[in-house]
Amino acid sequence: MGFLPESLVKQCRNVIKSYHASHGYFCLPDILWKSRLGPLIEGDPTLGPLLRRASTARRAKKANECFVTIATTILSMEILASNIAGWSSLYPAAGEKARAFLKRNTLNSQTPLLDYYVYPSKYSNVFAKLAPPNMTLR
Repeated sequence: MGFLPESLVKQCRNVIKSYHASHGYFCLPDILWKSRLGPLIEGDPTLGPLLRRASTARRAKKANECFVTIATTILSMEILASNIAGWSSLYPAAGEKARAFLKRNTLNSQTPLLDYYVYPSKYSNVFAKLAPPNMTLR
């Protein structure tokens, strides 16, 4: 997903890792599947191989890293597609690609990872963690 802004991906990764550092990584695969993201992940040429690598990894750390990458990618696209914190205003082409990708690959326009990690806020400073560089939230 080369169109995703690197700073957004980094911030999403930090949000996901921070959440799972305190709640455990064991629930991350369940979050992805209960959110009905399985078909999207399995059918994508970038995310599908990560899923297979996570499923066959012998070490939990390797599997967790693959699942974090999958969740990070999807959360980044949901943020861009929804224009949360003004990200798609800053990166309009990336926002359009994210919207098209999610529309093409999901049955509905919902944002399950955004709903899980951001709404309701699991921790008070989540919006500050997702703000674009050099922007302040009002």
